[in-house]
Amino acid sequence: MNIIEVMRLPLSVDLSGFVQLLQRLQVPHRVSEEGEVQVLWAPDNLAADVRELYQRYPDGNADIQASDEPVAAGMPAPGQPSLAEQARACKVTTITLLLCFIVAGLTGLGDNFTTISWFTFLDFRVQGDYLYFSPLAQSLEQGQWWRLVSPMLLHFGVLHLAMNSLWYWELGKRIELRQGPWALLGLTVLFSLVSNLAQHYTSGPSLFGGLSGVLYGLLGHIWLYQWLAPNRYFALPKGVLAMMLIWLVVCLTGVVGTLGLGQIANAAHVGGLLIGCLTGLLGGALARRKLSA
Repeated sequence: MNIIEVMRLPLSVDLSGFVQLLQRLQVPHRVSEEGEVQVLWAPDNLAADVRELYQRYPDGNADIQASDEPVAAGMPAPGQPSLAEQARACKVTTITLLLCFIVAGLTGLGDNFTTISWFTFLDFRVQGDYLYFSPLAQSLEQGQWWRLVSPMLLHFGVLHLAMNSLWYWELGKRIELRQGPWALLGLTVLFSLVSNLAQHYTSGPSLFGGLSGVLYGLLGHIWLYQWLAPNRYFALPKGVLAMMLIWLVVCLTGVVGTLGLGQIANAAHVGGLLIGCLTGLLGGALARRKLSA
């Protein structure tokens, strides 16, 4: 099953009612914004049925009960979309997480220094008990531009990987479902770049990695975008924003390191959050302007 473009409609068309109908029918779908239009995506085997359904109920005003037959013959009966269906609908989110798992395997979750050096912000060599880092300019002159973003794929321990993966799945797929895969890819690369540079220039040559900086970027983006242009895809569960901001403050106090739970890349977190807030402000303001045009 592939996710394909089903319809293109002007941004002035209110799809919220129809989207709620698709939700009630548990039809996998997403809506993205492309310039002055909005694009509805759905599985290829349901595309014709979705078009027919829109022709009959463009406002979503269909009286469908849980026990009713599906509105269109090919529509699935109500039920929660499977993890596989969600993964196919959110390809960039899924591929990013798969890359993190692959790198975790290659690096032994931080135990294999030889393979870790392929992905770190600065190349390094091990001599005795010390790591000696190469200058960033030297790596870039050698064409190792991937190092500017590759640390996001590095994780140190199962808990580190598990927590970051769960949050990236929750935040990343929200952006991919609303703004499309290219938007998520661009934001992920941008947030990784900014958070890595922030960490490097505040802590100096050091070993760091993980998706945390990107996660705070996604959080800031969703937060302010949703504030300016509310949409159901960006509606975070109550308490999530407060919890992540409180955790950021706790990490900044140094308590986590004092308790022996590992060092936290605080500059990466703050840098990611700030650039995410900026993109959220810009994107949300643009979306709001389009909707009011």
